[in-house]
Amino acid sequence: MLSLGMLGMHGMAFANMAVDEADLVVAIGMRFDDRATMKASSFAAKARIIHIDIDPAEIGKNIKVDVPIVGDAKSILRELKRRGCEPGPRGLGQPDRSLAARASIAGHSRWGGTAASVCHPQHLRSDGRQCSGRDRGGQHQMWSAQHYCFKKPNSLISSGGLGTMGFELPAAIGAKIGCPNETVWCMAGDGSLQMTIQELATAAQERTAIKIAILNNGYLGMVRQWQEMFFGKRYVATPLSGPDFVKIAEAYGIPGLRVKKRIEVVPAIQKAMEHPGPFLIDFVVEPEENVYPIVPPGAAFCEQLECPRRKAVMPGTNRVSE
Repeated sequence: MLSLGMLGMHGMAFANMAVDEADLVVAIGMRFDDRATMKASSFAAKARIIHIDIDPAEIGKNIKVDVPIVGDAKSILRELKRRGCEPGPRGLGQPDRSLAARASIAGHSRWGGTAASVCHPQHLRSDGRQCSGRDRGGQHQMWSAQHYCFKKPNSLISSGGLGTMGFELPAAIGAKIGCPNETVWCMAGDGSLQMTIQELATAAQERTAIKIAILNNGYLGMVRQWQEMFFGKRYVATPLSGPDFVKIAEAYGIPGLRVKKRIEVVPAIQKAMEHPGPFLIDFVVEPEENVYPIVPPGAAFCEQLECPRRKAVMPGTNRVSE
């Protein structure tokens, strides 16, 4: 599998680097929103862009493209394959340069985690490989997309660039009803879950066996991160005095656990997986853990590489280094 993960504001260093250095970008059903392109004038500046989309209004709306193709993606890709337009000696790509590019980006790694007494959000990826996910807005959405390696298509359901708070719980219920034989994890923030927490009643009543993991940092995390990084830590309306989620779950007849240390992560996940019905785990995580990488609004990825002052928020590391 040659996927480099997502690109853009919170995209991985190697994905952004690949797009920045590419001579050809094939965008399929992509709207080129600002969270993906960041600074539109600098996006894939060296590349010719082929844009495939069923909606002609999307073509050229945000990014100028070289080859616009309007139609159903499946039909178009089949036709391109029939005509021999595949990566290879006679196709779209150049294998020798592709291999060199892969080698050049291989050194950029994801967050590796630390052996800590506290629980970090990233530990749920490194320690929780038993999970298979179906949903995610906010910091928990980014951590899920960045740090969990999904092996099947359509395994991550999120509100995407909309970042809709409260999306995850009802979406997870719907995913489980649609795929009753799949394990469905709802990854929620403590602020986001409270937007639709009443849907615990639906999960309990319908016996929908979703597993709910709350990344509880006591903040509206993504807004707090912006306030810290771009507004001098002037925290306004982001600290949360949340409820006892385990007691609330139990009030609905749903068993729950609270996890505060990394050593407790795997046993809690195993217990949730063994339970035949809905189950909630309240992961109390590091309060001011940030989502890295991040490219500041209005900046371009290439500018981050060139500006030493901005390396604290540059893709390629998940820690701020002053």
